[in-house]
Amino acid sequence: MTPHLAPGNRQSLAGYSPQHFLWQQQGAVGVITLNRPERKNPLTFDSYAELRDLFRVLSYVDDVKAIVMQGAGGNFCSGGDVHEIIGPLTGMSMPDLLAFTRMTGDLVKAMRACPQPILSAIDGVCAGAGAILAMASDLRVGTARSKTAFLFSRVGLAGCDMGACAMLPRIVGQGRASDLLYSGRSLGGEEALSWGFLNRIAEPEQLLDETLQWAGEIASGPGFGHAMTKRMLHQEWAMGVDEAIESEAQAQAICMMTQDFQRAYEAFVAKQKPVFQGD
Repeated sequence: MTPHLAPGNRQSLAGYSPQHFLWQQQGAVGVITLNRPERKNPLTFDSYAELRDLFRVLSYVDDVKAIVMQGAGGNFCSGGDVHEIIGPLTGMSMPDLLAFTRMTGDLVKAMRACPQPILSAIDGVCAGAGAILAMASDLRVGTARSKTAFLFSRVGLAGCDMGACAMLPRIVGQGRASDLLYSGRSLGGEEALSWGFLNRIAEPEQLLDETLQWAGEIASGPGFGHAMTKRMLHQEWAMGVDEAIESEAQAQAICMMTQDFQRAYEAFVAKQKPVFQGD
């Protein structure tokens, strides 16, 4: 069941049952599981679109404060399905190809516009569009055996896919991004950690639990403030320092009007830990 959520109509995802991946809500944390383990969880035309629509809907959801994305069966995501996407693309016209590439880019836009922080739990293969999903997340927890590859050049395409040339250099630096996007080589877990692509590494059997714990810690924080932080991190890429400082002044003044800010002050005075509610 896909809920219909109109702008301004704050709703819950209770009962939401997607067709092309799994959705589970654990407290204030929503868990997306790419669930085609027999083929290392590739994406299809339909799963791209359904993920895009979910991230758009999350802007209007009150009871989800953080998102965890994972893959089933020891791999994150192997990218676009060779038989269900790559093959059909070779026979499409230019207008249809452009509609497809814009749709996949819209998924990244929806992830960045989604106010909830997104944490990817990355094990095994994380390739192509799967690497993009990881890149577009806010935080990444991996394993030593994870292998992340922006392998577009390996299939005769450019590395500039779904925002990679804009976003990846900001995560790992221009030179390292160039290495990955020109070569299409795999980035192992330890190297990804040292480069800053991964924020943390966990043992495979503990990966989901540690990611969920981190997501839970974030979800217990000031939800409005976290959403503002995410928005500013994204918007300030295109700003000069003076514009960024002014934007942050405005953003912080808005956050000072929230009840969470009042709660934090009252808890400090009472020598207690604040319980944030996101309003």
